[in-house]
Amino acid sequence: METNLQKKMTARHITMLALGGAIGAGLFKGSGEAIGIAGPSVILAFLIGGMILFIVMSGLGRLILDQENVHGLSGIVQPYLGDHAADSIDWLYWSLWMVNIIAEAVAAATFLQLWFPHVPAWIFVLFLAILTTMINLYSVTLFAETEYWLAFAKITIILILIALGGYLVANEVFHIGFSATLAKMNSHGGFAPHGIKGLISSLLVVIYSYGGSELIAITVSETENPKIAIPKAIKGVMGRIISFYIVPMILLMIIFNWQTLAHTNISPFVLVFEKVNIPFASDIVNFVIVLALFSSINSGVYASSRTLYFRLKDNHGFTKKLAGLNKHQVPQKAVLFCTGTLYIGVILSYFLGNNLFNYLVGSISYSVLLTWMLISIGAFVLAHRKHSSKDIFSSGFAIIALSLILIGIIANNNWGVTLFTGILYCVIFLSFQKKQKHTLPNN
Repeated sequence: METNLQKKMTARHITMLALGGAIGAGLFKGSGEAIGIAGPSVILAFLIGGMILFIVMSGLGRLILDQENVHGLSGIVQPYLGDHAADSIDWLYWSLWMVNIIAEAVAAATFLQLWFPHVPAWIFVLFLAILTTMINLYSVTLFAETEYWLAFAKITIILILIALGGYLVANEVFHIGFSATLAKMNSHGGFAPHGIKGLISSLLVVIYSYGGSELIAITVSETENPKIAIPKAIKGVMGRIISFYIVPMILLMIIFNWQTLAHTNISPFVLVFEKVNIPFASDIVNFVIVLALFSSINSGVYASSRTLYFRLKDNHGFTKKLAGLNKHQVPQKAVLFCTGTLYIGVILSYFLGNNLFNYLVGSISYSVLLTWMLISIGAFVLAHRKHSSKDIFSSGFAIIALSLILIGIIANNNWGVTLFTGILYCVIFLSFQKKQKHTLPNN
C-alpha cells in the first residue's frame, strides 16, 4: 500500500475548494447577523476584511513559491517563524475547522428546519455528519469533484441573486432616480446606525465569513504542479470571494430596510427571490444554501483531516496510527477522528439549539485572525530577507490591521467565548513545550 497522499487535484479543484471553504454560513446566514450589528456600514466592514484577505493570500502565495516540497501551513511558515510557530499554526488551524464544521452544520440545520420545523436540529446535524464522513473516506478525487459541483451550485445562486438584485435596483433608479435610490440605504439611522463600535463588532462575523480561503495551502501535497496551480488559484479566487460578499451586500442594503434583514429568520438571499415572485424560489434558494453549507462542511473535514495527518504521520505509537492511509491513499482514521467533532455538534445542538451558531462564530474569528497573522508575519520575514520594500509594506500593513481588529473583537466579543478560546490557545502553545522537554534527552 502506498504511504503518500496522491496528487490528484488541479487548479480547477483548488479554486472551487477555496470558494467552498470561504463561502458558506458567513454569507448565507452570518450576513444577517453582521447587518444587524453594523447596519449599512457592513459594506465597509466587508471591504476592509476583503483588502486584508487579499494581502494575506498574496503573502501565502509568495511563501509557497519560495519553497520546494512543502506541506500544510506548518511546512510553509516553518523556515521563517521556527518550529514552535509552525506547530502552533497547524493545531490552531485544525481547531478552527473543528469548531467551524459544527457551526456550518448548525446553520444548515436551521435552513432545513424551514421545511421541517418539528424536526430537532440535532437530527439534521447527525445526517450531515454521516454523509460528510462517507464522501471524505472514499478518495480525494471523489471529494474534489463533489466539492467542485457543490461550489458551482453556490456560485450560481450568488450570480442569480446579483442579477435579480441588479434588476430590482435598476427598477428603483428608473422610478425614483439614482440619488434617491442610494439615499434609501441611509434612511433608517444613517450609514452607521450603531457607530464605529457596530462596524468593529461586525468585523467578527466578517473575518469568520472570509475564513477558509487559506485552505488553498492545505492542498499542496495533493495538487498536480502546485507551483503553477496554487498561485493561479489564489489569483483567481480572491476577486471572486470579495465580490461575492460585497456586491450582494450593496444590493441588499438598497433593496431592503437593513432592520428587516437583521430581524428575519430566513436568509437575505431568500428574501430577494421572494420579492421577484418566482414560483417556489424560496425553496430552490433554500436548497442551494443547504448545499453550500454542506460544501463548507466538506471542505472543513478535508482541511482538518489533512492537517491532523501531517502533524501525526512522523510520530510513533498510537498517534501515528491516526495518520494511516487506506487503499485510496486517504487518511481514513484522521477523517473519522475529525468528523467525530460533528457528532459532538449533535450533542451541543440538542442542548443549545440555534444559539450554538453565535457562540461558535466568536471563537472561530479569533482562530482565523491568528492564522492570518502568522501567515502575514511569515510573509513579512520573507519580504525582509528578499529586501522587497513593497511586500514588506503590504505584509506589515496586514499585521497592524489584524492586530487592531483583534483588539476590537476582544473588546466586543462575549467574554465566555474569549476565555474558552484563550484556554484552547494556551493548551496549543504549551503542548509544544512539553513535547520538546521529552525529546531533549535523546538529542
